Amino acid sequence: MKKAIRLGLLSSAFLLAACGNGNGDTAGDSPEPAEDNGTETTEEATEESQVLRVGATNVPHAEILEFIQPTLAEEGIELKIETYNDYVIPNLALSDGDIDANYFQHVPYFETQVEENDFDFANAGGIHIEPLGAYSNRHDSLEDLPEGATILASSSVADHGRILGILQDAGLITVDDSIDLIDASFDDIVENERNLQFEYEYDAALMTTLYAQDEGDVFFINSNFAVDQDISPVEEAIALESSSSPYANIVAVRSEDEDSELIARLVEVLRAEETQEFILDTWDGAVLPVDE
Repeated sequence: MKKAIRLGLLSSAFLLAACGNGNGDTAGDSPEPAEDNGTETTEEATEESQVLRVGATNVPHAEILEFIQPTLAEEGIELKIETYNDYVIPNLALSDGDIDANYFQHVPYFETQVEENDFDFANAGGIHIEPLGAYSNRHDSLEDLPEGATILASSSVADHGRILGILQDAGLITVDDSIDLIDASFDDIVENERNLQFEYEYDAALMTTLYAQDEGDVFFINSNFAVDQDISPVEEAIALESSSSPYANIVAVRSEDEDSELIARLVEVLRAEETQEFILDTWDGAVLPVDE
């Protein structure tokens, strides 16, 4: 069954080829994690050594986890962080029991992956939002876009509704009002008066490179990839997703561990006031804490 899930997921990822976390989002070359610290389950960690293994993408997820490591260590919980640079392997690792939780993906991506791959996962709680941004080397605002402007986006289907929402808010397109924006695709555009051209076959991690090479008029980039390349969403984006976005990044666990005391404590510390202050101070609005 897991072999079938793995083949199905990787096949889907290559067909979409985009956080991560996401982030559906593509796997790149589906690399192994940076570290392999074993395969204890959450239940075993609780009974034996209080070790909690969490998979995460580097920025901001792994950095946030590193911030809370000392707090958990004081309570006798050893937080081991497995870092990944794609959006596919963390869910496979969680399903296989190689990690106890992962922290890299937003809710719509999580729900899509659970449905498509029959993962027995639970959402343990939202931690932060990474606003999606529009970037341009040629234009100062979306309203300045000329006829036939080229819009580049990743192949992350879970993010396409976010992009359409930003463009619709700017008055550039109209999306079929019978479609929920979370589920909307580029095929659901019913008005496009400026004849904007959309390209959305790119890996999410490549969007910053395309932006640097000025391959189009506008580039939609996830904030985690932007800040990883020293691009400030607050200062450089010509349009930024609202903080009321439903795309909260969550801690995901296997359903059997949903009520684990270790997981509950992990989420509690991630939502603590000092952690939220760290997030705000470190990313200056490019990453916004949530508590639900």
